[in-house]
Amino acid sequence: MTDINTPSPREIAAIDIGSNSFHMVVARIVGQSLQIISRHKQRVHLASGLDEHQNLNQAAIQRGLNCLAMFAERLQGFEPENVRIAATYTLRQARNVHIFLKRAEGLIPYPIEIIPGTEEARLIYLGVAHTQPDSGKKLIVDIGGGSTELVIGDDFNPQLAYSKHMGCVSYNQEHFKNAKISKKNFNAAQLAAQQKIESIASKYQQCGWETAIGSSGTIKAIREVLIAKGHSDGVITAKRLQWLEEEILAFKNSEELSLDGLSDDRKPVFAAGVAILSGVFKSLAIKEMIFSDGALREGLLYEMEERFRHSDIRTRTAEAMAQQYHIDTAQAERVRTTAEAIYAQIETHPSLAKSELQPLLSWGALLHEVGLSISYPGFHRHSAYLLRHCTMPGFNLEQQTVLATLVRFQRKSLKLEEMPVLSIYKRKHLYPLIRTMRLAVALNGQRTDTPLPKLKVKANKEEWTLTLPSNWQHDNKLLAADLIKEQEYWHKAGWQLNLDPSPHEPD
Repeated sequence: MTDINTPSPREIAAIDIGSNSFHMVVARIVGQSLQIISRHKQRVHLASGLDEHQNLNQAAIQRGLNCLAMFAERLQGFEPENVRIAATYTLRQARNVHIFLKRAEGLIPYPIEIIPGTEEARLIYLGVAHTQPDSGKKLIVDIGGGSTELVIGDDFNPQLAYSKHMGCVSYNQEHFKNAKISKKNFNAAQLAAQQKIESIASKYQQCGWETAIGSSGTIKAIREVLIAKGHSDGVITAKRLQWLEEEILAFKNSEELSLDGLSDDRKPVFAAGVAILSGVFKSLAIKEMIFSDGALREGLLYEMEERFRHSDIRTRTAEAMAQQYHIDTAQAERVRTTAEAIYAQIETHPSLAKSELQPLLSWGALLHEVGLSISYPGFHRHSAYLLRHCTMPGFNLEQQTVLATLVRFQRKSLKLEEMPVLSIYKRKHLYPLIRTMRLAVALNGQRTDTPLPKLKVKANKEEWTLTLPSNWQHDNKLLAADLIKEQEYWHKAGWQLNLDPSPHEPD
C-alpha cells in the first residue's frame, strides 16, 4: 500500500502554441526522471489566419482560444510555476497579437511567452536531446507551420541554431494556392527553401554532424507515409523523398491526395512540407534522417524542472554577453548588489511574485552598460537596443523587452510614454524595478570600491524615501548632487523621491 503521508509527485505541463497545431504535454517528476502522463494535440491552423497585413483574423483567434480553453480544463489546480506556454512563429508575426493575448488571459491563468526563433530552436534541441538515446553530434530539423528550425549540437549543448521563415502552412499559401499541385509549384517551393538556407549552408556543413534527426508534425507525417510504403525503419533518405515527390505530383490537387499513412488533416500542407524538407536535404547534403518524438514542448518541460538543468541558461547568457561587450564587471557587480539590496526592502505589486522579477533586475544590472561598447553619449539607449535585438538564449521576447526597458530608463529623463507594450507584465510591475535600477546606478556613480553609506528604502507606491546616515553628505558631496538631480527626474515623471536627511538641510 502507498503511504498516505508520501507527497504526490510534482506534475508539470508545457503548451506549444504552434502555427499549425497546439500541443500540450503533462509529465510527472519521478525521482530523477520525467514521466510523460498525457499528450494533447489540436489542429488549429493559426498561421492560415494571417492576412496580408500580418493581422490574425477573428476565426483563427477563436480557434486558438477554444483550444486553450480545452487545455485549461486539464490544468485545473496546477500552480503557475508548473506550467509553461510558449508561442512561436505566428504570434511572433501577428501585429494584433495583443488581442489574442488579452482574450486568452480570461481562459487560461498562465502567462503566454512569445519566444524568438533562435530560442525556439534551442528548446527544440533540448527536447530532442533529452528524448533521443543517440549520442554524438546531432543536426536537428523541425519544420513547423510558419518556420523551420535547424540546430547542430552535442550532448545537451546546441552549438549552431537558426530559425528560417519557411513552414508548411506559409509555403502552402504561397506556392500551392487553391490547393493546386504541379511540378512548377513544387520546384518553386523547394527552390525557395534552398534560398532561405543558402546563407548558412556552408557553416552547417563545416560544423558537421553524426546523426540527422527530424522532429514535429511534418517530418513525422513523411515518416509515416514511408513506413506505410514498406520502409519499416522509417528512415528518410534523399531517394525516398524523390519517390514521395513523384507520388505527390501524380495528384493535381492536395484535397485529392491519397497516400497510405497520410492523415486527412495533414493533406492540405503535405506537399509544402515535403518540398521544404527536400530543399533542406539538398542544401545541407543530408544522406539520411531519423525521427524523434521530442520537440519544443519536451524542451520546455525539461528546462522547467531545475533538477534537469545543468545551470540556468539565462545566467550563462548574461555572463557571456557581459564578456563579449567588455563590460566593467566590477561596476556591474556594484550596481547589481545595490539593486538587490534595495529591491529586497520594498513591497512590490501584491499579485506578482517577487521571485519572477528579481532575476531580471539582477541581469539588467549586470548588463546595464552594454551600450558603452557603441558610445558613451546615449549609452542607455544603445544598451536597450542591444538587449532587445540580440540573440539571448533562455530569454523569451517579453523578458528581453523588460531588460531593455530597465537599462533604457536607468538614467536621464524618464520619458515613460516611450515604454513598450507588454503582454505578461504590466507597466506598474516594472516601475519598482526602474526606480530600483536608477537608485542603484546613481548611488554607484563614483565607480569606486569605497563602501556605500548604510541605506534604507521605504516605498509607498510612487513615493519612495531613501534614508542615509545623518552626516553622509559631508563626505559624499558629489553623490548628494547626483541624488538631487535624480529627485528632479522623478518629480517630472510624477514620482517622488525623498532623501532623509535632505542634502538641502543645514548641518
